[in-house]
Amino acid sequence: MESKIEVLATVQIQYSPDLYKIVDVLNRTLKERDLMFGLALDDQDKEKAIFTIYKT
Repeated sequence: MESKIEVLATVQIQYSPDLYKIVDVLNRTLKERDLMFGLALDDQDKEKAIFTIYKT
């Protein structure tokens, strides 16, 4: 059985060292609702982060 991951939303935000804490609590709290959250540094601007919401 194949698992399909769908991107629901993506936003570029100012990077902060504590952003991972928000992503972590969202992932732990909402995984039962088939939601997953991701955070990555922007390749072009390391002061920006890309926050993505996925439906699993």
